[in-house]
Amino acid sequence: MGKIFSFICAVTSAAASFGIEQSLAVPGVGDVRLSCNRPGGWAFSLAAETAGDGVPVVRVDMSAAEASTPPTFEVKFAVPGVGVYNVWSPYDEHYQTWPQAWNKYHYSSQLAFRAPIAAAFGGDENKCAIATSEALRRVEYGLAVTESTCNFEGCFKFFTAYEPPRRAYSTKIRIDRRKVFWADAVRAASDWIMETAGLKPCKVPEAAFDPLYSSWYAFWQDVHDKTIEKEMPIAASLGMKTAILDDGWQKEESATFYSATGDWMPVKGRFPDMKEHVAKVHAAGMKYMLWLSVPYVGDESAAWERLKDKFLYGGKGKHPGDVGVLDPRFPEVREYLCQTYERVVRDWGFDGVKLDFIDQFVIRPGTVDPAEKDGFAGRDIRSMPEAVDRLMRDVTRRLQAINPDVLIEFRQQYMGPAIRQYGNMIRGTDCPADFAKNRKIIADLRLTSGGTAVHSDMLTWNRDETPEGAAKAILSALFGVIQYSMVLDTIPPAHKEVIRHWLAFSQAHRETLLKGAFRPRHPELLYPLIEAESAAEKVFAVYSAAPVVELGGVEKPAFVVNATDAARVPAELSREAGVEYFDVFGRSRGRARLKAGLVMLEVPVSGYCRVGD
Repeated sequence: MGKIFSFICAVTSAAASFGIEQSLAVPGVGDVRLSCNRPGGWAFSLAAETAGDGVPVVRVDMSAAEASTPPTFEVKFAVPGVGVYNVWSPYDEHYQTWPQAWNKYHYSSQLAFRAPIAAAFGGDENKCAIATSEALRRVEYGLAVTESTCNFEGCFKFFTAYEPPRRAYSTKIRIDRRKVFWADAVRAASDWIMETAGLKPCKVPEAAFDPLYSSWYAFWQDVHDKTIEKEMPIAASLGMKTAILDDGWQKEESATFYSATGDWMPVKGRFPDMKEHVAKVHAAGMKYMLWLSVPYVGDESAAWERLKDKFLYGGKGKHPGDVGVLDPRFPEVREYLCQTYERVVRDWGFDGVKLDFIDQFVIRPGTVDPAEKDGFAGRDIRSMPEAVDRLMRDVTRRLQAINPDVLIEFRQQYMGPAIRQYGNMIRGTDCPADFAKNRKIIADLRLTSGGTAVHSDMLTWNRDETPEGAAKAILSALFGVIQYSMVLDTIPPAHKEVIRHWLAFSQAHRETLLKGAFRPRHPELLYPLIEAESAAEKVFAVYSAAPVVELGGVEKPAFVVNATDAARVPAELSREAGVEYFDVFGRSRGRARLKAGLVMLEVPVSGYCRVGD
């Protein structure tokens, strides 16, 4: 894993009765400081390495003579803030890329929550991308400006959540200051985590990249077999290949949203014969997946009495409609969930599962772990992240034993390097009709998901929308696997034609859009220009009126998608080239000859052009 420098001897240590301070001079970074206020019997050491691409890496080792709970410790360093105007993180609810963070530990991650990566950048150039190899346990971290100097401080805090006693621990921190395209630095950090942490991604069947229909926004919990069966031939005719039956199949009425969860059996009033229903969906030409909420058990389920003593929190039963969250540290809980998902795939014939809410398997800050009250009785694993890891490994292994090409979907914020071990589809978080956010979360996920299929949030729009307006929803998701969730039987014919055309376009350029070299520009502006390139072609999508598309010499065909409100896109060519324009339905709107230099492409709104001879 690269060359190890002999810098351990350069570590300085100042130990007081209440804490430890250590520092290490790291080439290309400067001083890296470790502090631990209550080390107990733990000893620490720092060492500098380089990753295979030459990026500095700091290794932290800690050990104790007797097994004990590891103490919280911090690692900090500062780099010049010259040319740094924004900070990217894997997920930001408010789209913010501000470098200021009054709380230095602005982000956190763990197995089922985000990814331990952040990148400071200016323009499209990386200034400092940081990451840690700890992809399992909770890490609090940040990359933020220091007001007095405008330098940037990177910081990581480890063991802020309970960890069972142990005698040794090691982790690594990557500090990438290379002047490369910012997204390349983020991708390299994610790949480094996979390699360093020894994480092997789940098999990704080609079907994971197929366009998808979801029942969620279209029907919410009011789903019925005949309604879905009516939608499936329409979905297939438009180019969709897979469907997800979302929430509602397991209930008719309930006191609260999830109080009927836990048994995971179809309610007879809606799905009287689930196996027959699945066969009908297959007959329409669609693969089929089923939604399940992994941790929830409601008091209206038969499973409540069986499992109510194995909850992590909730489940007090004091009020009707109570919902508990299972504790996966119990082997009985893991086995119950594995058997449930096996039934879905083996007995009912589903091609995969959408596993929801695994980010609820956490000890909430400020709460007491219930396991501590009873000395971890009945639990064969003490660490929550290790228990979730064991559960999801078992689920994946057992489902793949039934169907090697089984589809398993997770969604943001359970994402990143660790989650790729168990799922082959990662969907953006819920953002109905928010086209800008859908575009952003797809681009963000692409950078940390490697070869795992990244899916859009389900697309939906007003049925009175213009064809061009409807297309904007699709174009926002063009660089992810497109999911739809509208009642297809009732949308206008023009909308169906828009869907049919753009799904055909997305599949014709699938290798480029979903698997090619991916370059999202300016995250601080919500990615106004996104590029993808394969061996055969380039595709550009423009989302604001400002960017100039750099077409260069057009050595291979280039497609420019116009997702703006203006019927023109500025571009720059280094030689003459032909162009053909297409409208929102994919109909040709004429050809022209472009001169070298700065040109204006007369691309119809929500249409595209093909540049190249």
